[in-house]
Amino acid sequence: MSGRPRVFVSRMLPGGDAPGSPVADLRARTDLDVWDADGPPLAESLRTRSAPCEGLLTMLTERVDALLLDAAPRVRVVANMAVGYDNIDIPACTARGVLVTNTPGVLTEATADMTWALLLAAARRLPEGERAVRDGEWGPWHPTWLLGHRVSGATLGIVGPGRIGRAVAQRAQGFGMTVLYAGHRAVADFPGSFTPLDDLLARAEYVSMHVPLTPETERMCDASFFARMRPDAIFVNTTRGGVVDQPALAAALRSGQIAGAGIDVMTPEPMPAGDPLLTAPHLVVAPHLGSATLETRAAMARLAVEGLLAGLEGRMPANAVNPEALTAKGRRA
Repeated sequence: MSGRPRVFVSRMLPGGDAPGSPVADLRARTDLDVWDADGPPLAESLRTRSAPCEGLLTMLTERVDALLLDAAPRVRVVANMAVGYDNIDIPACTARGVLVTNTPGVLTEATADMTWALLLAAARRLPEGERAVRDGEWGPWHPTWLLGHRVSGATLGIVGPGRIGRAVAQRAQGFGMTVLYAGHRAVADFPGSFTPLDDLLARAEYVSMHVPLTPETERMCDASFFARMRPDAIFVNTTRGGVVDQPALAAALRSGQIAGAGIDVMTPEPMPAGDPLLTAPHLVVAPHLGSATLETRAAMARLAVEGLLAGLEGRMPANAVNPEALTAKGRRA
């Protein structure tokens, strides 16, 4: 026995085992076990590999709940390599004195960029145009072919004025857009006007979702939500697929209730090829690429490792989700 904490990482991190990489740092300070398959570990494998460990570094694909924690009674820290942590049962962790960290901040700019990529692609119907070129359907110029929607000078609605929502709104200033935002309360210095959700949906030509997935927000974008949007509006979602009622979105697109949508997140992920949403018109889809830049994923991995090591060493990480776990009565030694 080395006396060092044992750690399980549920996927190989950016940088691999190269010197100076997050994984190399973990190997130098822990007894490390890395899941090296392309896909995520199944629940049974996750429990088995976690059982002897004091620390876990997980992705959004891993469910960390009471069942897993009871099978891994030595776990003291769970570092989730994502901003969202809806895959983690926080109350179950806190009750057992298990500290949870996430990776906020470092993916803000990349996700805001992705939001704008989807917004622009949906507004100007780029995927349809590309398919037409590739499929030999690009005919003579016609004044009504593949007409999209203006972006410059339009009205953008941000639902959820957090870090990413703010970054999206800041980019809108370059397009001379009017920005509205809805949330629980007004936010100081937010680059837009605070407005009730109903008013935002009635006025915005683009509606971009930036709320965390919680019981309150689950499937909040339902048939009523889309019915309150303008018929020329475009819907964008880069937060979590669970905030959208996907059959309702498909129906809104097919009926022309809204003009289009761009989504980077779905339920489930990966989405089956035959899912009815994928055949809806005027839909741009991406396979959860919001944080998928080399720089961002490397920063996420580094922040996750730093939080994990801090927690294992009894220090309070700046990115702790449940700092009260360090003082919980059930704190694991």
